[in-house]
Amino acid sequence: QVQVVESGGGLVQAGGSLRLSCAASGRTFSRYAMGWFRQAPGREREFVAAISWSSRSTAYADSVKGRFTISRDNTKNTVYLQMNSLKPDDTAVYYCAANAVSIHNDYVSRFPGQYDYWGQGTQVTVSS
Repeated sequence: QVQVVESGGGLVQAGGSLRLSCAASGRTFSRYAMGWFRQAPGREREFVAAISWSSRSTAYADSVKGRFTISRDNTKNTVYLQMNSLKPDDTAVYYCAANAVSIHNDYVSRFPGQYDYWGQGTQVTVSS
């Protein structure tokens, strides 16, 4: 089992940057693909970015491509989301999630239902 805890959210002006961190417990962190999702008030949870267990594969939502970067450090059991050029539309609660995968492929998923463990979320607010 994996527990994940997000941090790094906050209030930032449009055009600014934030880096979210997701710390995971357990010795099998490297066997999980990791994803970031977000949910704004009145909207469904949406995919933001994902990274394979080896970091060889990544995926991004079109709305964040070129502005956000996902990375991970398996020695620290941590995944990061660097968010640049933030916009008011990026305002949401950001969730980190872990997806158990085979180490024989670099699969990443955009679908929340395929993730096994979720954090409690961290609020990101971008003011205009």
